[in-house]
Amino acid sequence: MKNSRVSIGLSNPKSPTNVGAVMRAAGCYRVDSVSYTGERYDRAAKFHTDTKSMSRKIPLTGVESLLDDLPAETKIVCVELAEGAIPLPAFEHPDVAMYVFGPEDGTISQDVVDRAHAVVYVPTVGCMNLAATVNVLLYDRLAKSSDVVLGDELIRQSRDNRNKLVVKTQVTPAE
Repeated sequence: MKNSRVSIGLSNPKSPTNVGAVMRAAGCYRVDSVSYTGERYDRAAKFHTDTKSMSRKIPLTGVESLLDDLPAETKIVCVELAEGAIPLPAFEHPDVAMYVFGPEDGTISQDVVDRAHAVVYVPTVGCMNLAATVNVLLYDRLAKSSDVVLGDELIRQSRDNRNKLVVKTQVTPAE
């Protein structure tokens, strides 16, 4: 997706652990910014688990409203287990998107859903936690993109510095 811009909006996130994991996902999937509403994260932020320190590279900003001051071309996509939502495998991601996720112990407010261009859900049995849902959504966006970077150079840049594993022969599954 050329000229893409991706933002994550977290509606009143409860867990600093999940916000830290969201920030790690944001770095892995090249998200431009993460914003959140509510006060719960601010109170618990000292316990954050942004293990890759992505908040130094990707803005993590507390806001009054996730939908204020968005560029006009931004499509709002709510990700929620909501009746009438589009299953993620059938969803076509917009180039410029703000993905909004609800809190771990609640849901996205109706006024945000009413302003959304789409509401999608991950068709799992049961609900995933916030960070897992963000990872799945961002992976789906990457998998459907024509701009996927592949190859050994990406692997070398991305893996832990103690990982030097090389595949010598590729085994293909029996047909």
